[in-house]
Parts: sequence; structure tokens; C-alpha cells
Amino acid sequence: MTGLVLKDIRKAYGQVKVLHGIDLEIKEGEFVVFVGPSGCGKSTLLRMIAGLEDITGGELYIDGQLVNDVPPSKRGIAMVFQSYALYPHMTVYDNMAFGMRIAGESKEEIDRRVRSAANILQLGPYLDRLPKALSGGQRQRVAIGRAICRNPKVFLFDEPLSNLDAALRVATRIEISKLNESMPDTTMIYVTHDQVEAMTLADRIVVLSAGKIEQVGPPLELYERPANLFVARFIGSPAMNIMPVTVVGTGDATRIKLKDSSEVTVDVATSASDQGKAASFGVRPEDLAIATGDEFLFEGVVDIVEALGEVTLLYVNGPVEEEPVVVKLPGIVDVKKGQTLRFSADKTKLHLFDADGQTYRR
Repeated sequence: MTGLVLKDIRKAYGQVKVLHGIDLEIKEGEFVVFVGPSGCGKSTLLRMIAGLEDITGGELYIDGQLVNDVPPSKRGIAMVFQSYALYPHMTVYDNMAFGMRIAGESKEEIDRRVRSAANILQLGPYLDRLPKALSGGQRQRVAIGRAICRNPKVFLFDEPLSNLDAALRVATRIEISKLNESMPDTTMIYVTHDQVEAMTLADRIVVLSAGKIEQVGPPLELYERPANLFVARFIGSPAMNIMPVTVVGTGDATRIKLKDSSEVTVDVATSASDQGKAASFGVRPEDLAIATGDEFLFEGVVDIVEALGEVTLLYVNGPVEEEPVVVKLPGIVDVKKGQTLRFSADKTKLHLFDADGQTYRR
């Protein structure tokens, strides 16, 4: 069992600063997922933990040991890359055993670890095959099995499923989840741009933007209580609808005015100093519904209808001039393009952000 501590970790390439002081503690046996847009520094941070990138500033501790200058091979880490990186001329067994042979492990120990890893990942029937005889998902499982055989303190996954098609991605994600359950004392750090992977695999998600941490927490906490506008829009698909508003009434419940002059009460507290200030109002597409009574949140004209079977997405031109409001309704809904509809929402699921993009807390 081991944990990691990152203290003021910084990375720069010459004058270009990539990471701006990352502070993070990862507990023993925790599954942590790094998410963020392309170029935010998540893969760079992972490679710094692995020792594949030098640390410009700050301190990195693994199992209580400062490892800034410790080579990758001595950190007790195994990394699974986006590409499988298998030896094409070696069987599955030999690919998984290669690292242990280089390390001088006994034949008995090698065989025990390889077969144990193959059993965990359901690779037993394929141990005598070459990589070219495997599917993409099976090859990625071999790469994961090779990492397991090293018996590492920490697993690092760098977008391991991004090269797989949708069906294989789901199947392999389930295998990684099972792997995590079968190795509860092993710390795992996973980089992805896929929100489903992050929400289903993580004990905690670390949201990164422009080399800084925006928020850290359990998946549902980030979904239900985003710290700021960036997290609110990044977590969730489709993204949260954001509308510019003005605060017109403060207190334990806040009254806001939308651009179309309609007013809404949001179940968040504000102070008298917020009166008259510009703010941003947020509501998730799945929290909206077609209003059935006199009370409604906003009115708009349906511009696009996407019937996906399990859900129907409506793109509504209404209170936001720049972009349509997205409404996500369960099942198949009889709505036509050009209809004018009113929409309501549970007031406890509405969000309000100040002029700096920070969340007003409930």
C-alpha cells in the first residue's frame, strides 16, 4: 500500500509554464482520475509522477519518500500508455513476463504472476497467441497485465482506452473496474478526457485547467456542487446551460433577472452587497422539464430535436442569444421543430455563479 503527496509541483519548458503549483494528496488504495481539456497538463503531471518528465519545482513523495530525483525504474510504478506498446514477435505470456525476466525473477515467480494477472483479466486462453491475433481490447488488457506482473506500488493509466471503439471501450472499462476491486490496496491514477470513464471509475476526480487544479472531489460532488463555472460546464454531458443574469433580490433565496426580463428564485444565499450585480445562472439539461402548470423557468422556440431513443435532446432558442438552451428529456417525446414551449426545473438543482465564476453556496 502506498500514497502520493504532491507539493507545489510546477513544470516549465523554457519560458513556457505548463503546471502552476499543484498541491494534491492521493491516499493509499485510492483510484484518482485526472480530467481536463487538451493541453491542461494532465498527461504531463502523470509523466512527472512516473519520472518520465523532470520536475521544475516542488516536491513529489511516494510512500513517504521524496522521489524528485529517483529514476522511473526505482519508483515502484507501472504505467499503461495510450498505445499498447507490445512486442509483436512475443506471445502474450512472454510480453507479460518480459519485465520480470529483465529484473531477474525466478521462473516459478514469473509463471505465478503471469497466470494470476491473466486470470484477473481473462487472458488465460490467449497466453500462447501473438498480439496480431488479438483484438484491440485484448491487446490493451495484455498491456495492463504486463503492468500488474511488476507488482507496482502505483498504477498510472494515460488515456488507455482512447484508441478503442465504443463497444471495446465499455468492455475494457469494466475490466479496469474489476481490476481495481481485485487490488484494493493498490493506488491508481488515471488520465482521461472521457467523462463516463471518470464518473464510473474514480473515487475522486481532479479537474485541471490551464495547469491548475479547479476542484477535487468524488464524482457526484463535482456534478452536484461544482466549485465554479469551469467545473460546472466541464462535468456533465451535454454541458450545463449557462445564462447571464442580474441579481435583483438577496437573502437566503436569491431573485435573479434573465435577459428576457423574466425573474427566477434560486435556492442559494447572497448578501446585500450582491444586489444589482451581474451573475451567471446554470441549469443542467437533464434537470429541465416541459412545464405543465403556470409556473415556469423560461419560454423558448424549439430549433432542433434529436430523438436518441432513451433520451430526446431539444435545442431551444430562448433566454440566451448566443447559444441555444439544451433540454434533455427521458424517452421519446412528441415535440416538433418550431414549437414554443415553457420549461421548468427543480429549484434545488439550480446553480448561481458570481461575476468571477465562483459558485454561490447553498
